[in-house]
Amino acid sequence: MLHTKMPVGIDDFAEARKGYYLVDKTEIIGKLLEYPGRVTLFTRPRRFGKTMMLSMLRYFLDVENAEEHRKLFEGLKVAESPSVMQEQGKRPVLFLTLKGWKYPSWERMQQGMVRPLAELFRQYRFLLKGDMDSWDRRDFETFLQGEATVALCQEALLFLMRLLHAHYGKKVVLLLDEYDVPIQTAWENGYYDDAIHFFRPFLSAALKTNLDLDFAVLTGVLRISKESIFSDLNNLAVDSLLATNHPTAMGFTSPEVQKMTKDLGNEDKLQEIRSWYDGYRLQGEEIYNPWSVLNYFDNGCRPGTYWVNTSGNAILGELMRRTDAEHLESLEGLLQGGIVQGYLREGVIYSDIGEDEDALYTMLLSTGYLTVAKEHWTGLETRYDLRLPNKEMLVLFTVEVLKRFQKGLSKSYVERLMQAFLTGDIQRVQNGLSRYFEVVVSSFDTAQKEAFYHGFVLGMTAILVMDYDVRSNRESGYGRYDIAVFPKIHGKPGVLLEFKVAATEEELEKKAQEALQQMEERDYDAEFRARGVRTMHHYGIAFCGKQVKVLGKSLDLT
Repeated sequence: MLHTKMPVGIDDFAEARKGYYLVDKTEIIGKLLEYPGRVTLFTRPRRFGKTMMLSMLRYFLDVENAEEHRKLFEGLKVAESPSVMQEQGKRPVLFLTLKGWKYPSWERMQQGMVRPLAELFRQYRFLLKGDMDSWDRRDFETFLQGEATVALCQEALLFLMRLLHAHYGKKVVLLLDEYDVPIQTAWENGYYDDAIHFFRPFLSAALKTNLDLDFAVLTGVLRISKESIFSDLNNLAVDSLLATNHPTAMGFTSPEVQKMTKDLGNEDKLQEIRSWYDGYRLQGEEIYNPWSVLNYFDNGCRPGTYWVNTSGNAILGELMRRTDAEHLESLEGLLQGGIVQGYLREGVIYSDIGEDEDALYTMLLSTGYLTVAKEHWTGLETRYDLRLPNKEMLVLFTVEVLKRFQKGLSKSYVERLMQAFLTGDIQRVQNGLSRYFEVVVSSFDTAQKEAFYHGFVLGMTAILVMDYDVRSNRESGYGRYDIAVFPKIHGKPGVLLEFKVAATEEELEKKAQEALQQMEERDYDAEFRARGVRTMHHYGIAFCGKQVKVLGKSLDLT
């Protein structure tokens, strides 16, 4: 059994080499050195090892402390290549992470960026001891004192790279981590255009026709549109979930996870790890979420939603915002292992996602919430089948669906209501739905009629997805039921729900009775019998405004 300390939360390569279990990703170093002069952008979901990769590159390439850093790579794959090791410690390196550039307004962003840039310049204070003209010395001191203007900050990378090139007599490697964090933050907080106007020259000046640049590696979650930020950068190579030359550079491969389980004495846990954290596919490679796998082992092999709790889920929230009660079936299908279809395109603009469903699905794929199940070439472009990658994402979608449709009521309340449906407790269902629609339904909402009520009840059933197969508007017997709840565990009861809208409150009971009769007359139980379900609970539910009437019936199908 090897080292059992998991490097959870550690993204510094040198720190990770201090007795932690390390998955060796050093092969990427040689691959990146094969094509100097390029700007490579790696886009991967958050917590997929992007910062660790850049930290590894920094320690390998940096001319400062080269001999000491060389020891970090002893025994690793890169050390097996003499030609690659000859490049170790030969270049000046400029490393900057934008991970912490999260501010609620453009004013705060302008104020906040000064400090990390000041800290960056402090790492290179030794440059002041060399030859530097008075103008450069003044600007350098301005950065050190945290007094740089926004205009000067835009030139920070270009300025510092020029000074490093002059000092070492060698071109500079630029490593820029989480370049898109400020852009996403700006989109979430309503100052997207201001941020784009700053970051376009901030990046382009350093990356485009910069004679001081050797090569650059950038990481982020999304490829932001070339037109909006990269300003016609012709030497940009994007390595993404959809198009990758380096599928194993980040994330854990299947052989790597198998080796981990063997090294840590937990080979019997492989199937559980696969169901919870696998599911991403890059160029035929099976990729696991590394953050969740490490946390799984660090927590005594206890499965949980480790990755989904590491930051906000604004993009997924946008999907929920766009999903009204009438258009829930695509989400319901995802929760049941189904697919959604879309035409994906990289390089979208954030402002597109509120208007363009394909742009939204592209971002959900890029951020790790969805994965590609299948590709269909239409003759003009590729249509993608998208699905949830694993159980962890299923849990997250379930939580977000419930947030959208429980409307301020507690999760415990929804659980109790669903339990009433499953046990045939008609009175508790009546009371629960009455309170639910009294709390969440406005008179405007009720104008949407049956589909509206159907959608809200369907949204609440998301809480059942682990143990039940929930279907909506499907054929069975001689018609189409509204909602069917099929048990995944033999012996548990099934549930059928049929909805009607009454014109007046006086018609509620009549409509609820019609719903019950419809289920029986059209033999909606046919699919339940085919699945071997023995007991059933039928619910005829009628609505009028905020008023609800529930009639029910339990049946023995044996």
